[in-house]
Amino acid sequence: MRLPRLLLAAPHSGAGKTTLALALLQALRERGLAVQPFKVGPDYIDPTHLELASGRRPYNLDGFFLDGEGLLSLFRHGARGADLALIEGVMGLFDGKDPQGRVGSTAQVARLLQAPVVLVVDARGMAGSIAPLVQGFARFDPGVRVVGVLANRVGSARHAEILREALAPLGLPLLGWLPLDPGLELPERHLGLVLAGEVRPPLEALRKALRLDLEGLLRLAGEAPPLPEAPPFLPERRPPRARVAYAWDRAFRFYYPEALELLEALGAELIPFSPLADGALPQAEALLLGGGYPELFARELSENTPMREAIRRFPGPVVAECGGYMYLSRGLWVGEAFFPMVGLVPGEARMGERPVLGYREVEALRDSPLAQRGEAFKGHEFHYAHLPPSPSPAWRRVGGEEVEGYTDGRVLASFVHLYLPARPQGALRLLLRAQGRTP
Repeated sequence: MRLPRLLLAAPHSGAGKTTLALALLQALRERGLAVQPFKVGPDYIDPTHLELASGRRPYNLDGFFLDGEGLLSLFRHGARGADLALIEGVMGLFDGKDPQGRVGSTAQVARLLQAPVVLVVDARGMAGSIAPLVQGFARFDPGVRVVGVLANRVGSARHAEILREALAPLGLPLLGWLPLDPGLELPERHLGLVLAGEVRPPLEALRKALRLDLEGLLRLAGEAPPLPEAPPFLPERRPPRARVAYAWDRAFRFYYPEALELLEALGAELIPFSPLADGALPQAEALLLGGGYPELFARELSENTPMREAIRRFPGPVVAECGGYMYLSRGLWVGEAFFPMVGLVPGEARMGERPVLGYREVEALRDSPLAQRGEAFKGHEFHYAHLPPSPSPAWRRVGGEEVEGYTDGRVLASFVHLYLPARPQGALRLLLRAQGRTP
């Protein structure tokens, strides 16, 4: 597979990778190119902005979830029909699951995909110091090829020229820059950026503000070497076997697109519904309640009593993750206000001040709609909410004694966002359970 590609990385979080990615997507689309965006790491939010700017569904590339062959397969799957791939990194270039960034890092994906890396640098308050900073990243790992720099929050055209001159002795070009302008910033909240569906990113302003050597950028992208063959990412599509209703509205929308595609390939008919707005569930044999922001819509969710009752009475398998887990609890505390929720799982959810986050590998303590006792799954957590320990926990952390979530065999609810493509047997088990069959 030969596909021009670039990977945007940074020395640290907050440098402006997403902002520059959106600006580049606008410039490349204006050139008439079909650009496939990817996001490194377990991120549901940045991809909403990348999709709006590119017009194509982004996919997550994560070296903790998938091995090298799996990542290559997903990359090839996502890049079908594209002229160029643009990969947005996560955190700093060498930040990952381990201190050396061998697993779960942007650098791991760059090595695997042999993708030329463009370093995004927050240049505010910086002049000649950009050179040793970039030099360190460029020389740190011979398997990661840094080919140029994009500068963010640049004070003026003269400031950009100083940065360009400082980088020249390294042989690394300043490929482009964005000015220091609050109007170009993307709004944030407690889980990261605000979703693109709730606020429109300043795409037109970014397009006009970006100063870019587009020809140089395309030349470097075209120098990416061919990639080896890889097996298909999804199994051969099977006939319909079960209808799966999944929550999809402003309160719940955190799903990996490749996980939904896996369910469809295995025979699921996916039907969206809104716990906020709908008064009844669609006809379905299984329910999915993904993550999201139930704490922002607690009153509306609580006041939709017909939906809460419908979910409580639903007879088939139910899988809820993070925000969905909170929604299935007895109620949600937001400050001093309490809002009754579905009540399918014990305990009341409370918002905390510090996030719980990180990769997770968990082992099933008992059978559930996704797992048989003893099976291991990979996923991640990122939440501020807490629930008291469950009398019937679903998972134990692999390598530890910490338990998490709740299952009664039919309902599975947990703060862990599972990555089903890493264990497709779980997706198949859900559909068999929806058919009333024992896997």
